[in-house]
Amino acid sequence: MTVQKLASFTRDGQGGNPAGVMITDRLPDGADMQRIAVEVGYSETAFAAPEGPGWRVRYFAPEGEVPFCGHATIALGAALGQAHGAAVYPLHLNDTEISVEAYEEDDIWGARLVSPTTRHSVADESLLQEAMALFGLRQEDLDPAIPVAKVHGGADHLAVALARDESVTSMAYDFDTGAAFMQRHGFVTVTLFHRAAPDLIHARNAFAGHGVYEDPATGAAAAALAGYLRDTDVQSGSFRVLQGQEMGRPSELWVTPREGRGQPIEISGLTQAITD
Repeated sequence: MTVQKLASFTRDGQGGNPAGVMITDRLPDGADMQRIAVEVGYSETAFAAPEGPGWRVRYFAPEGEVPFCGHATIALGAALGQAHGAAVYPLHLNDTEISVEAYEEDDIWGARLVSPTTRHSVADESLLQEAMALFGLRQEDLDPAIPVAKVHGGADHLAVALARDESVTSMAYDFDTGAAFMQRHGFVTVTLFHRAAPDLIHARNAFAGHGVYEDPATGAAAAALAGYLRDTDVQSGSFRVLQGQEMGRPSELWVTPREGRGQPIEISGLTQAITD
């Protein structure tokens, strides 16, 4: 069985977030998928096998299975497109069903996923203080118009809106403390972000709970964040997320919230094959 390696959400043909993709006739057992994900070493590897009219999909990070991963879904969509053509592919996840549409743009494969439904809740004072201590933030660093919140779009994340772009750029935290924090609260990532313009967000995503310090492009977190911003009347239209430049992997995610509270989010981006 061969693992394809693709970077998702590339920007001008560069950067993006590496993902493994394994398309098989039948999914390996969980232990084998976990072992393969560790060997691949990327933040996530997607495993897919035919099931009915669609595909059964599971996602594994080096430290365990995750319920949904945006950039690995984009990579999977591009791989399915290359193998079977531009089309919409239904995907059956552990807890829900989504879809990904493969398309080709100037001989480059991209994909557009439709996320699971979204929800959010504002962080309580204890969680807020714990998050601020982890990242060395002060009250004046936060954007008062967008409260820190637990957000969900297929997986749980913590969204921390910052008042200045410099606070995003300077993100730093202790890995072991961050891993314990994310695991204790069930967060796949913590998103630190700044609304640089009405249609532009600069984000960084801490991912220590699953064995990676930072993710250069995080589609699942972007979907969860978009649902939160839409449902609180902060951002109802499409926007871009720029991420990964501090890691030397500039990434670009295109985000379109569907109309209606809690409705799915469309996330799209281009891919690039990784050759070792």
